[in-house]
Amino acid sequence: MISIDKLGVEFSATPLFLDASFVVNPKDRIALVGKNGAGKSTMLKIIAGLQEPTYGQVSRQKDITIGYLPQVMVLSDSRTVMEEAETAFAHISEMQERLDKMNEEIARRTDYESESYMALIEKFTHENDRFTMMGGTNYHAELERTLQGLGFQRTDFDRPTAEFSGGWRMRIELAKLLLQKPDLLLLDEPTNHLDIGSIQWLEQFLATRANAVMLVSHDRAFINNVTNRTIEITCHRINDYKVKYDEYVKLRDERREQQLRAYENQQKEIAEIKQFIETFRYKPTKSNQVQSRIKMLEKIVPIEVDEVDTSSLHLKFPPCLRSGDYPIICEDVKKEYAHVVFADVNLTIKRGEKVAFVGNNGEGKSTLVKCIMGEIPYEGNLKIGHNVQIGYFAQNQAQLLDGNITVFDTIDRVAKGDIRLKIRDILGAFMFGGEASDKYVKVLSGGERSRLAMIRLLLEPVNLLILDEPTNHLDMQSKDVLKQAIREFDGTAIIVSHDRDFLDGLVDKVYEFGGGKVREHLGGIYDFLQKKQIESLNELGKNLNSAGSPSAPSQPSNSPTSNSLLKSQTSTFSSAEPNLKPQTPPDLGTKVQSLLSYAELKERNKVIKKAEKAVEQAEQKIEKLEKKIAAIETKLATPEGASDTTLFTQYGELKTQLSAAEDEWTEASEKLEELKN
Repeated sequence: MISIDKLGVEFSATPLFLDASFVVNPKDRIALVGKNGAGKSTMLKIIAGLQEPTYGQVSRQKDITIGYLPQVMVLSDSRTVMEEAETAFAHISEMQERLDKMNEEIARRTDYESESYMALIEKFTHENDRFTMMGGTNYHAELERTLQGLGFQRTDFDRPTAEFSGGWRMRIELAKLLLQKPDLLLLDEPTNHLDIGSIQWLEQFLATRANAVMLVSHDRAFINNVTNRTIEITCHRINDYKVKYDEYVKLRDERREQQLRAYENQQKEIAEIKQFIETFRYKPTKSNQVQSRIKMLEKIVPIEVDEVDTSSLHLKFPPCLRSGDYPIICEDVKKEYAHVVFADVNLTIKRGEKVAFVGNNGEGKSTLVKCIMGEIPYEGNLKIGHNVQIGYFAQNQAQLLDGNITVFDTIDRVAKGDIRLKIRDILGAFMFGGEASDKYVKVLSGGERSRLAMIRLLLEPVNLLILDEPTNHLDMQSKDVLKQAIREFDGTAIIVSHDRDFLDGLVDKVYEFGGGKVREHLGGIYDFLQKKQIESLNELGKNLNSAGSPSAPSQPSNSPTSNSLLKSQTSTFSSAEPNLKPQTPPDLGTKVQSLLSYAELKERNKVIKKAEKAVEQAEQKIEKLEKKIAAIETKLATPEGASDTTLFTQYGELKTQLSAAEDEWTEASEKLEELKN
């Protein structure tokens, strides 16, 4: 589909790629990985045709369509959400206009026997079949499903895009790309502006409904669930692994061990040759042998060892005062604007606990954090414990940095003791290595400022950390450094994050925000998912949305993807939970009345089995239709198939049936979830 042949890119005589070669095939799911600055975004731009390489060739199949989502883009504010999303179907609108004109001409003409009239009828039939095949009759349903999957509500559709933040407008651009269904999707950090629910909806979409995908992401769980091939950029070269990310990491480590052994053997050989040359350089009887060794030395090609991550850097928070036993206590806390964000929040966070705030965007996670920080008023009682020293990281923290000093000086002013000797190492671990440490803060990008603010926080003596989306601008290496530092942190930590891999093994309690409520769950992030019997946190809104709060559509827990995800990523969760407090005082009479009789249980199980069968039948139906559609697509790719109008008609009918089958599956899955809950 796309062939990269001996590609090279140089900036000011400094190479970025050297002789990079690989092929992108249909249905490939590729993760493009490498350290920051390795050239991942540059490679995407070259494949998209937005940048030219210094040398080499990019061969694209004729008529291939490519969709590219950059990290930063200029967005239009002149339309509503729906109008902006509909621009993805501009080609369908143009086709509709052409069909309308032809229809008018057919109605106006009376020369029914003429050749031109028959040609017009034939052209109209062909165009109409194409229109049907491309989803011209039902694209609005697909459009709405995609927008809702990315977190928009129906009430948002008619709102001007100017009312939304940059992150939400980026979701609109992502929706437009997905709706266009290009042959190849190029996505540069697509999860930066999504919550957990939307990320997992996107995972499901890319894994089951997209064509070829190449993406750059620092969300390890996301790329593991989406990709099946990993292309690494290291030492200015391309290494292609036909496996997903976790398997690639193992193979990369094995590869590096082999490189190290080969490098050590080569260095030993070079040392022996040099020793021979030095020993016998001035002996006439050995001159031929010496010259032979010199030529041998010149012919040796040095073995390169892949770049090593500095994620092994050990960073520890400085000592701080011991806080009280309960740093945070909330009693009947409530916050409302035009609507109730949350109410009756009762939670107690103990000293040393690491907890996560999770839920869909707009459910109040950051709002509660601001209440704790005293930035906004609230109702109820919120107590900050004795001797609590709070270290708070939010996006606006980056704006408080002094722009007139360098990156190095910013950290040097807060570093104390032996840590000052490691400032360069710390900056390197957070992508400020080399000359970058001497930049002035005022010239840094928003992401760079956020990383710098994070480093400052890591060096301050605090005993309560509150981190609001701390990983948005960090690569995997930096996230590992931060995660290890928080693990070893003696104090208390509250983390608002959508990064499941970051939260995994870090938090021991999850607070679930949704429907105006905050619920406590003991255990880690995947324990929480397993307990809720869901594949994605996207379903939280559906389960809790009793107050009409925003929630995105979800994929039910019984889908094949969710089952595999839970098997691979969840740990066993005890159903005992002795520490959970009952919400109401125990009453034996009430308990007895609430228990289902054996007959009722039996009937309920029958209904659940029936619902499970309906889901299974819907899945089988979708699978059959997708196979038929794939077969027709193969035929349409041939010259004979492209001229066969009946194939276009069949294709359009099958697409309509597939859309209906997907709706059936969604409905059956939702019903099953309701029964299980």
